[in-house]
Amino acid sequence: MSSKLEQDILARRTFAIISHPDAGKTTMTEKLLYFGGAIRDAGTVKAKKTGKFATSDWMEIEKQRGISVTSSVMQFDYSGCRVNILDTPGHQDFSEDTYRTLMAVDSAVMIIDAAKGIEAQTLKLFKVCSMRGIPIFTFINKLDRQGKEPLELIEELEEVLGIQAYAMNWPIGMGKEFYGIYDRYNKRIEQFRTEEDERFLPLDENGELAVDHEMKKSSYYTQAMDDIMLLDEAGNDFSKEKIIKGELTPVFFGSALTNFGVQTFLETYLQFAPTPQPRLTEEESLVEPLDDEFSGFVFKIQANMNPAHRDRIAFVRIVSGKFERGMNVTLTRTNKSFKVTQSTQFLADDRETVDEAVAGDIIGLYDTGNYQIGDTIVGGKKTFQFEKLPQFTPELFVRVTAKNVMKSKHFHKGIEQLVQEGAIQYYKTLHTEDIILGAVGQLQFEVFENRMKNEYNVEVRMEPIGNKMARWIENEEDVKESMSGPRSTLVHDRFGNYVFLFENEFAMRWFHDKNPDIKLYSLL
Repeated sequence: MSSKLEQDILARRTFAIISHPDAGKTTMTEKLLYFGGAIRDAGTVKAKKTGKFATSDWMEIEKQRGISVTSSVMQFDYSGCRVNILDTPGHQDFSEDTYRTLMAVDSAVMIIDAAKGIEAQTLKLFKVCSMRGIPIFTFINKLDRQGKEPLELIEELEEVLGIQAYAMNWPIGMGKEFYGIYDRYNKRIEQFRTEEDERFLPLDENGELAVDHEMKKSSYYTQAMDDIMLLDEAGNDFSKEKIIKGELTPVFFGSALTNFGVQTFLETYLQFAPTPQPRLTEEESLVEPLDDEFSGFVFKIQANMNPAHRDRIAFVRIVSGKFERGMNVTLTRTNKSFKVTQSTQFLADDRETVDEAVAGDIIGLYDTGNYQIGDTIVGGKKTFQFEKLPQFTPELFVRVTAKNVMKSKHFHKGIEQLVQEGAIQYYKTLHTEDIILGAVGQLQFEVFENRMKNEYNVEVRMEPIGNKMARWIENEEDVKESMSGPRSTLVHDRFGNYVFLFENEFAMRWFHDKNPDIKLYSLL
């Protein structure tokens, strides 16, 4: 491998932003893009009346509701690094998309609302990162509003998440009395409301304000200095090794909305965030980023990013080597080889053709139906399959039909394309061939209905059939259609596999007692 290619790979930083809804995740993404020079003006998700929407929220329903319901990918250069950000949906109904996205990153930035602390969805996503050993960097947001005491937030981080925390900086005041942050790592104070040339105040060798500054008279400054003394004496030691192992999270305080503390966070993050990491194959061998041969995996498929062209994009995380447009690749699942001529990189909905990309990068490949989520593509002669991506067992089900039977062609095409994205799952009854959709959360059905109308011009009728327990069958050859009944409906999934939809736990136990030889299993 050439030294230039090695340098390029080691300059990559690829991370996902995770949080509970409304913690400020999309706003944070905008500000990072602003510092990276990728956008001139950071749009805020709150600014609906101005018609200025967040760059990373491109889908119509996101603009209407001011929420993210799909993962966005953005890329920019900063301080000698190439940064790939994946802004994930915070809403729990879209956690499957988020989980898969977390398989494609090397670290995560966790945004926490200073007033609310650790919330349910944050905890859920943290556990996924922890399970995979992904390093986590924490940004405690909204310091320009009144919130919990900083020491209380650090304690909550450690107790609820079970991870050690190290405060990289510390707030001086909060809300209307927010003066700024004491930057422990860079040994300076960053002032909140001030001119740019006065933003940073130096500290003396004792870690105090070196000048006879007005701030020294404030009780908030005194409180911050007392807290820092406590952290120095009783807090965790800083350890880069523990950060990389995911055992310690560096904590930053700031306000994404007012753009305060974001640049300091970004610069420090880039120093300590991991470079592209190896990935495991199904054979449990490691593929290293500096391996010569190109390899990558599809972690997301998105239909209609450009509705005018009805396009589909397969999002690929490059694991090793270098991608070059026009190169021949092999799709491991089908063992078919083909030339990749259309490839793209992203700034949310803005895209440009990419000729070259390296391990750590996220690229989009135009897809005519070749790819599935979890597919491995390789550029060399040796083929292998990366670890499976998580797929959830749906809990909610609806029967879906087109309101206008004349639009059945558009109806079936829309369903086929949206199902391939992986947010909703498709089932068909055996004889009547009714279409049933399954999802983890109700909002996924609302998004599906909205997109069918806006992107395929088809209005759908959705009839809820309630909660079901979906179970797949290990020994399909032993299944008989007569086993299907009112409380255990037998259907096909989109791959033609048998699936039982049980009414409840009791119905499943009753079925098992009657058919002890049938081996059932669920997804995650």
